[in-house]
Amino acid sequence: MTAVESSDPTAPAPVGRARLLVVVGLLVLVTLVIGVIVGRVTASGTPMPGESSAEAGFARDMKVHHGQAVEMSLLVRDRTDDSEIRLLALDIATAQTQQQGQMFAWLAMWGLPQTASADEMEWLARPVIDGSSGHDGHGDHVPGEPMPGVASFEQMQALQNSTGVEAERLYLELMIEHHIGGVEMAEAVIARSDHPLVTQLAQGMVQLQQKELDYMAELLADRS
Repeated sequence: MTAVESSDPTAPAPVGRARLLVVVGLLVLVTLVIGVIVGRVTASGTPMPGESSAEAGFARDMKVHHGQAVEMSLLVRDRTDDSEIRLLALDIATAQTQQQGQMFAWLAMWGLPQTASADEMEWLARPVIDGSSGHDGHGDHVPGEPMPGVASFEQMQALQNSTGVEAERLYLELMIEHHIGGVEMAEAVIARSDHPLVTQLAQGMVQLQQKELDYMAELLADRS
């Protein structure tokens, strides 16, 4: 793991303070990332994705998807004193907040709104780019239904109301499903985009979240 913990890893951070730090970090990151993206895209001559593109749809939906992962991670850090879980949650919250900033910056640079009137996951209707039939195994999702891996309101309430090992176990179960859904979404945009910034970030998501899935499975087995 790469995140740096506080000097007392067992001391729960106030959730308000943690959320404030995440928001401030996101705003700083967005400013930096917009400048980097503008420079790269200008130099490469890469076309700007349009309003109904897979790239725009993925960015909007994945920002929301990541938002729930960050929320779950901040919740569990206030509900356990286990150093492994707290560090995992911090790593996930940090990485996914940074990625939210990147996707926010893409949409800002492309001149597109951060939200769209289209249904969630509607971009899966876009054809894949390899010239095949257009069905890559990710196109069966019904637009408007919850994104893959997203926890229900009841599941989020259960996490909020739990503590200790119960909270750790529920967090791991929910985050495993959340990561599986995130990997599915990332693979779907890779099949539908040749935009270098989008595919690079999506490939990084797949690699990181698959490693975290293996680690979370080990942590969950220890708590069974």
